[in-house]
Amino acid sequence: MAEVPFHYIDLRAFCYATEDDKRVEQALRTYLPDEFEIQRAKSEGHHGDRILVLSARVENADEMRHVLSKVAELPDDAGLLDELDERVDENCSLFLRLDKQAAYRGEAELGEGITFRAKVEAYPAKKEAAVENAHETLASL
Repeated sequence: MAEVPFHYIDLRAFCYATEDDKRVEQALRTYLPDEFEIQRAKSEGHHGDRILVLSARVENADEMRHVLSKVAELPDDAGLLDELDERVDENCSLFLRLDKQAAYRGEAELGEGITFRAKVEAYPAKKEAAVENAHETLASL
């Protein structure tokens, strides 16, 4: 994959009071290059419980290739390519929800816990062009 048709990739996971933040960070790092900086923001739930928001924005092409190579490990039966029209919004952003437990084990699966958002390059900036670019990229992985 020579070119990466994304402006950036955002990854985010919530760490609830019942979870170990080191394990949630390890799950998020499954998709990130080594030693990549993870931002931490403290928040509070509806009942006053602690929520730690772990996030990372990947903007460098080589680092985005690393993230995408891990996304490429999603099982073939995930149906990702067939769902791209629903996963890309009018702002040309591609959304995936990745399984936090699987990521902790070092595996890539669709599920709950990690939010993946990639801003797709599209000229003109239309959903159809973004879907086509995302399809070409993900199919070539």
